[in-house]
Amino acid sequence: MDDAGASLTAQMSAMGRAAKAAAQALRLADGAARTRALMAMAAAIRADARAILAANARDVADARAAGLAPAMVDRLALDAARVEGMAAGVETVAAIPDPLGVETQRWSRPNGLDIARVRTPIGVIAIIYESRPNVTADAAALCVRSGNAAILRGGSECLASNLAIHAAVAKGLAAAGLPEACVQVVKTADRAAVGLILGGLDGAVDLIIPRGGKSLVARVQAEARAPVLGHLEGLNHVFLHKSADLEKAKAIAVNAKMRRVSVCGAAETLLVDSADAQRLLPPVAEALREAGCELRGDARARSLVPGMAEASQEDWTTEYLAPTISIAVVDGVEGAAAHIAAYGSAHTDAIVAEDGAAAERFAALVDSAIVLINASTQFADGGEFGFGAEIGIATDRLHARGPVGAEQLTTFKYVVRGTGQTRP
Repeated sequence: MDDAGASLTAQMSAMGRAAKAAAQALRLADGAARTRALMAMAAAIRADARAILAANARDVADARAAGLAPAMVDRLALDAARVEGMAAGVETVAAIPDPLGVETQRWSRPNGLDIARVRTPIGVIAIIYESRPNVTADAAALCVRSGNAAILRGGSECLASNLAIHAAVAKGLAAAGLPEACVQVVKTADRAAVGLILGGLDGAVDLIIPRGGKSLVARVQAEARAPVLGHLEGLNHVFLHKSADLEKAKAIAVNAKMRRVSVCGAAETLLVDSADAQRLLPPVAEALREAGCELRGDARARSLVPGMAEASQEDWTTEYLAPTISIAVVDGVEGAAAHIAAYGSAHTDAIVAEDGAAAERFAALVDSAIVLINASTQFADGGEFGFGAEIGIATDRLHARGPVGAEQLTTFKYVVRGTGQTRP
């Protein structure tokens, strides 16, 4: 290992040690102290808005000069409204009930033992994410609310933005008398730092959360020496059942795809029931085209919509993050569920249907983290669920699923109270 590598290793190990100590301080802090920290963090983000926007402007300029894709630049860019949104999100997290110390169940045994299951922090959470600087504020807020120390490693393309946001977060922690090490940001763009985090920082890291593209998640899952809470890409579907109301179908399909194409909740595939595709698909396709969306369809879809491009096999597994959607005609709820099972990422899928039984059948068959009935996939967001913010949309089946808010960043322990019992 050269001198630079040794220096980075030492720096990261020091971050791990500081995080472990900070996690203990957070575990012992009461809910009021963590609430004060969150409110001070929100105030500091507002006060530092000019510095945050200036740092972000540098990141955006560098990203454009480097040829970063427009969708990624959109994820990276901040404006006054988005900075205010970050501050408001932190305040919303501050207002949610403190998840720590909550007894989720309590019972007594015949021998007199009193057993309680109580929510506790996980410990030190390392979050590795790409080009969305608002994740820095969201992750900091949710980890503080749930009593966890955070080590944040954002993408190199938003380093200046992340450091400016973190400076405000640190001010808030200090104002509440909590260690600034409760939330730390890796200050280097060196990719070797990611490898050191995946190695667990000498056992300091209790959970790793990747938030980014398929390659990042795959690397984390392959190399991590600590537990991972997975967040796969959003290969999301909207299914128009034969009973769908046409105006709802148009509104939901256009919003799901085009409201913001660069978010993980954007729809990437439209499925249309063959039983009434003639009524549904042409007007919905026209509405998407009018909104500026490129259409790529299978043979049955193209037979109903002249001029639609042919979808390749690759299209069904592509998260476009762009104004492009693939379209397939399927045979009923079972056909839609089969397509989603074959090509989806278990993230978010929606049905538009007036037939309640069909909608519930879809919800039962589709094993995704979020299933929506007559609503846009763009609601796949912790804020829209009332969580204030989210670390991401977990697509795993263990521990947490869907939007990961403060409650999902806790684990539990059993507290058993006795009066002197011994086991025979």
